[in-house]
Amino acid sequence: MTRRRLLAGLLSAPLFAAAARAQGEYISILDSHPMARAVIGEPGSNFYVRFDRPIDHERSNLSIWQGDKLIERLAPRLDAAPEVLFARAPTLPNGVYRLHWAVRTMAGVRVLEGDIAFTVNIRN
Repeated sequence: MTRRRLLAGLLSAPLFAAAARAQGEYISILDSHPMARAVIGEPGSNFYVRFDRPIDHERSNLSIWQGDKLIERLAPRLDAAPEVLFARAPTLPNGVYRLHWAVRTMAGVRVLEGDIAFTVNIRN
């Protein structure tokens, strides 16, 4: 009986390792500024995305897009919290934008990315 358990354990180990690697490839957003579909009504220049695990700041990036046009490529702050991708940008004019993020987790090898849509509507 012990021999069977040992053999079963050895045969299932690669499956558990593959599952652990696959889990390391996913990431969830806990918070962001701006929030998804938010309307920003006052000038601001801080942009961040907080994830559920540490990210590789040096291999991650943020950019602001309007439609298919790149508006600003942001330089992430390397001294941000381990799970936060943070950058500053100039104040944007009124319009509809999306904050594009691309990150690599500390355990992962793939780049994971997504978009957060937001609107700037500053009244003068």
